[in-house]
Amino acid sequence: MESISNIGIGEAQQRVEQTPSDLNPPPTATGTYQVDENVIKSFPVEGTTFVQALSYQESLWGKTAKVIVQLPDGDIQSYFLKVVTLGSTGRSMCEGEYESLKEIYQVSPDFVPRPFAWGRYREPQPEIYFLLTQFRDVGDQPAEPVKLASRLADLHQRSKSPTGKFGFHFATCHAKIAQKVDSWEDSWCTIYSNHLGHVMNLAKPILQWPEFDIVCKLTLEKVVPRLLLPLQSEGRVLKPCLVHGDCWDGNTAMDIRTGEAFVFDVCSFYGHNEYDTGNWRAPRHRLSNKAYIRNYKKAFPVSEPEEDWDARNLLYSLTFNIGNTIYIPGSSQRQVVYDDMTTLCKTFCASDLDQALKALQEDTKGDCDQEQATAGAKESGSGEEEEEEEEEEEVI
Repeated sequence: MESISNIGIGEAQQRVEQTPSDLNPPPTATGTYQVDENVIKSFPVEGTTFVQALSYQESLWGKTAKVIVQLPDGDIQSYFLKVVTLGSTGRSMCEGEYESLKEIYQVSPDFVPRPFAWGRYREPQPEIYFLLTQFRDVGDQPAEPVKLASRLADLHQRSKSPTGKFGFHFATCHAKIAQKVDSWEDSWCTIYSNHLGHVMNLAKPILQWPEFDIVCKLTLEKVVPRLLLPLQSEGRVLKPCLVHGDCWDGNTAMDIRTGEAFVFDVCSFYGHNEYDTGNWRAPRHRLSNKAYIRNYKKAFPVSEPEEDWDARNLLYSLTFNIGNTIYIPGSSQRQVVYDDMTTLCKTFCASDLDQALKALQEDTKGDCDQEQATAGAKESGSGEEEEEEEEEEEVI
């Protein structure tokens, strides 16, 4: 199994992932969908009349619909509606995607659906939120390599951070994870450390795996600064680029009407442009086809130090795969992310890793010895009590 980088795909990942050979089937609009009053009130053109809504597609977190309306001039238009039923988390997801789409639309209006509104359903319970955007006809998924790579690189190159720094004005959501990117920092290393560390902290109590905790700690403390600080040292300047945030097969498509690549389900922030290609490493994604990364690198040359690109690509894959591990039902990424972090630690801090794992083994052995000693003492005490009882019986 090939990798888009010179760091090969690990054995665990080879066992659990295969690259699909066919395209994603396009979504279809079927059946009626009931639209909330607050959605109708959010239509962007005053005097618009609601005609009907059709169920479009379901996701892990909610539902979508194609909303057909009639404009005041008589024209028929369609909107895309996303509805999320996760309470306050749903609010963050809808608002974060709205803010992300707005930011991308200002730079590249043909690359994303135009965002119109987000809000809450009229009924107080359950707490339901929605996002309303332009409807785009989804064709082939993922989008064609040359067109997707060139459009994504163009967004990265032409976007401009409003503060000149890395970060964002809102904690956008990757799936259900509110990303720790809602601050403005001069250092990309700082933003990514915050982001990755937050995802790791969500995973630790779920996985309850001491070895995982060790490689997380070393990855943050040793690997991240080793790979990301050089991007902004020795006179190098790293441009904060507006990133998609979750660029995988299902979030890209060819527009049936225009024949151009476009993206959606965005969770943006200003970061290192290469971050968007971190998710292309996974063999489960069709974007792992080398044609995508090859065309992207043609449009946006690799950052210096160029020799670190392979390791940076592996590092940037971690947030996506850890998120998959803790929130996707039936995920098989647990061993994959552990192996990937182990690979990075063996490359950049091997002695620290050996010492930490050895210390864990000694602590574990000590705990076992203590448990055995305690159990032995209890058994010994029990034996003495039995002897005393026997002696009492003889006296009687």
